[in-house]
Amino acid sequence: MTAQNQNLLYMKQKLLTICAAALLFASCSNEKTEGEATSKDSSDTKMDKMDDNAKKEKPAWIPIDSNMMNKAWQESMTPGEPHKMMAKASGTWTGDVTMWMAADAQPMKSTSTSVNSMIFNGLYQQSKHTGNMMGQKFEGMSTMAYDNLEKQYVSTWIDNMGSGILVTKGKWDDATKSLNMTGSMTGMNGQECTMREVFKIVDDNNQILEMYGPDPKTGKEYKTMEIKYTRKK
Repeated sequence: MTAQNQNLLYMKQKLLTICAAALLFASCSNEKTEGEATSKDSSDTKMDKMDDNAKKEKPAWIPIDSNMMNKAWQESMTPGEPHKMMAKASGTWTGDVTMWMAADAQPMKSTSTSVNSMIFNGLYQQSKHTGNMMGQKFEGMSTMAYDNLEKQYVSTWIDNMGSGILVTKGKWDDATKSLNMTGSMTGMNGQECTMREVFKIVDDNNQILEMYGPDPKTGKEYKTMEIKYTRKK
C-alpha cells in the first residue's frame, strides 16, 4: 500500500534535481588576524569540551546475550500489522500524475502504472513502475519495508534515469491515514536537496501521493507533484 509513494518518490526525484540550484551558498572570509586567531583558539577549546561532554553523555553499549538476540531477531523477522497494510495494496494500480517544475509553472500531466507484490515472507513490498517522464519512457523499482526494530517505514528507489539509490523514512499517522516520509538527494550541481512527501489512503481502491520540495527560484517549499492512484480491476 505505502509503496505507491515510491512512484512519486521517483518522479519527484527527477524534478528535485533542479531544486538544488535554489539552495543558498554559504560564504566565509579567508582573512586572518591575530585577534581572530585568538578567538579561533578559544572557540576550538570550547568545541573540544563540548565533544568531551557529548562522549560522556553517550549511553554505554548494552550487552547482548542469546536471549535478547533471539527475541529481537524474532521480532524483526515477523510480519505485523504494518506489513498486512502494505499487502492490501498488492496488484496493479494506475496513476494520474501532475507535475510542477516551479511554484508558478503550468502543471504537466502524465500517467503511470505500478505493480505491487509482497516478497520475503510478506516482510517487504516490491513495486515495479512504468510510465512516461517528460516525453521519455521510464522504468523503476521500489522496495518498501516497515522496520520492526526502528519502528518506521523505510523505502528505496532505483530507475533507468539515474545511477543512485533514493532512501526515505517516515511514520504512519493513523489519525490522518497518511504516511509522512522525508529523504534527500544530490542535485545536478552536487548539492543535497531535502524533500518531503505525504501518502494518503482515500479508500481501498484510491490513494493520493503528494511531493514537496524547494522552489528552484525562491527556495521555498512548494508542491512538486501529485499522483492520484486507482486500483486496476
